[in-house]
Parts: sequence; structure tokens; C-alpha cells
Amino acid sequence: MKIGVLREQQPGEHRVAASPETVKKLTAAGVEMIVEHGAGAEAAISDDAFRKAGAVLEDTAATWAADLILKVQRPTEEEMARLKEGQMLVGALDPHTHHEQVKAYAEKGVITFAMELLPRTTRAQAMDILSSQANLAGYKLVIDSMAAYSRCMPMMMTAAGTVTPAKFFVLGAGVAGLQAIATAKRMGAVVTATDVRPAARQEVESLGAKFVGFVPEGGAGEGGYARALTPDEQKKQAEMVAEHLKTQDIVVTTAQIPGRKAPRIITTAMIQSMKPGSVVMDLAAESGGNVEGSVPGETTLSDNGVKIIGAKNLLSSLAPASSLLYAKNLMNFVMLLVDKEAKVFKVKEEDDLVKGTLVTRDGKIVHPSLQNS
Repeated sequence: MKIGVLREQQPGEHRVAASPETVKKLTAAGVEMIVEHGAGAEAAISDDAFRKAGAVLEDTAATWAADLILKVQRPTEEEMARLKEGQMLVGALDPHTHHEQVKAYAEKGVITFAMELLPRTTRAQAMDILSSQANLAGYKLVIDSMAAYSRCMPMMMTAAGTVTPAKFFVLGAGVAGLQAIATAKRMGAVVTATDVRPAARQEVESLGAKFVGFVPEGGAGEGGYARALTPDEQKKQAEMVAEHLKTQDIVVTTAQIPGRKAPRIITTAMIQSMKPGSVVMDLAAESGGNVEGSVPGETTLSDNGVKIIGAKNLLSSLAPASSLLYAKNLMNFVMLLVDKEAKVFKVKEEDDLVKGTLVTRDGKIVHPSLQNS
């Protein structure tokens, strides 16, 4: 059983799919860990740290020869050419957006597991890359938006007068949104939040923020995510958001629907009603954007002086932390594939977590959500 851990090739990606801790534990389970030279350099993990944990350091070609490949992001075109029949690939493959690449996996006979498709169950929590990474993304949203804001977050009382606290509005109270709420509260902001899922109100209020807006009947979709709203519900939400935005200083949006384009929540007209110097940060910029005019990786200025920030792979800027969590998620999943008696990797489709993430096998696309797309 050989696992290859590669240096990521997607532009701007600094994370790595293993850590010294996961290398040590997988090695103890009978797996030979092969790590490409420099794989963890941008995540503050040295080759020596991997070697001391039990990994074998190799060049690119030798690492790609492993039975199972661990990746952070989907392979580049050059990396696709290195995949071989019967090889296993585990990572965040973004299969709904890159269906042509999914077809290519099948044509090559590669067995692929997309970790974004993991069923949202209690047993799956230790393998849930979406939750572990979103938690950090929510924290970074606040840090970056605060850095772009030209005033103070907390209230400051001085002999010269009082500086009022920033009004911070979070749209979407999932894992990222809840962490954003908690972080903004710690920074001293006055925090409000909204979401369409019934459970969100209690979660928001438990963190000391005020819940605003309406909750449509059956607002939660499959897996606990928000469902797509009806046109009438979208209108009601838009009216609420438009009115609330007029008084807000910093706004962060985190609304995403797996496998679909992110819902548009904030329009240009809404931004025009905001105060000069306000900041709007869109976590969903890379998946279509919650904010009209947001561009991934760029900060733009509206006509009325509002900064619009399109987030782009925030997690790479926290690579040392995000890599440790991501690596542990993958390790926990890979352990489901290890047959200790036979000392081979085995696709155990009777396991709902294995079956739920399995995308291609035996030259076919096998995941139900991808077969007809």
C-alpha cells in the first residue's frame, strides 16, 4: 500500500494533503507514505519533518507511481497525464463544475473519491473537509474585511470622544458564517446575521449576534445546506437585505449550494445604498458570487465608495493550519480503504461514506449525481 503526496500545482494553492501526524499514523497502519520533495514547503512543513515522521521523500515521477494519490485540489492538465489505470485519487475534485475532467478519470480507469460529496452524517464529521476548511475561511473573512475597513471594529471611549463600533452583517450562517460571527464579536463589532434555514436563528443568537430577516418554510435542503429559494422567497429576502445593508459597515456573504452556482444576494443597486467606506466581502466569488460585481482575488470600488472584495482560496493564506485539518480529514477517510489483513487498498462500497464519495470506478462514472450531467 503506497500513498503519494504531491506538491500542489494549481496556481495559488499552498496547502498540502498530508502532515507529519497523518504520515506517522498511516505508516503505523502499514502504508508506505511517499512525499514529493517540497510538498509541504508553503505550508511550513519541511521535508525533514515528513522524513522524521516516516515518509519517503521522492521526486515527482516516483510520487505519482503510488497506488493512491492524495490531493488538495483537482489535478492540472499535466497531472492528469500522469494518472494510470487502477490508481486511486482522493481530494477536493470539484466534480460538479468540472464534469469533463470526471469523464477523463473514467476513461483512464482511475478510481476517484471527491471529498466534497461526503454524506453529512455524525460518523463523517472527522472526514468532512467542507466543515474543517469553512471554519477557517469564516475566520479569515473577518480578518481580511477588517483590514480593508478604514475605521475601528470595537467601540473605543477616550478623553477626545467615543468611536462607535462597526456594524457587521453576515449573510449565511453555515460553518463559515458562524465562525465569522464569533470572530467579529470577539473583535468588538455589533453583529447581525441572516439565513434561510430554521436552525440558523438559534445558532446565530447563541453566539451573541442578532438574527434578522425571515425563514421560509422548509428552508433547509439536503445535508443541512440551504435549499434554493422560490422567486417569491427571493423577493422577500432581497427586500430585507436591501433595507438592512443601508446601516451596515462590513458585510460578508457565505451562501453556497453544493453542485450549483452560488445564489446572487447583493445587487449593485443595494451596494449603491450603502455608506462610503463600507466593505462587502464575497466568500462565494469563485462559485458564481453572492455579490454582483465581485471578482475572485480582486478588490473593486463602487461609484459610492464601497469596497467589494472577491475572496479567492482564502485557505491558502492559512496553509499551515488548513493543511493540518485537511490532512487529518483525508487520513480518516483513507483508513476506510485500508484492508489491514490483505494489506491492500479496497473500495468498500458497502460503507456509505465510501460509496457517497466514489465518483469513478471500472471506467465508469458511478456517482448518481454525476451520471446524467
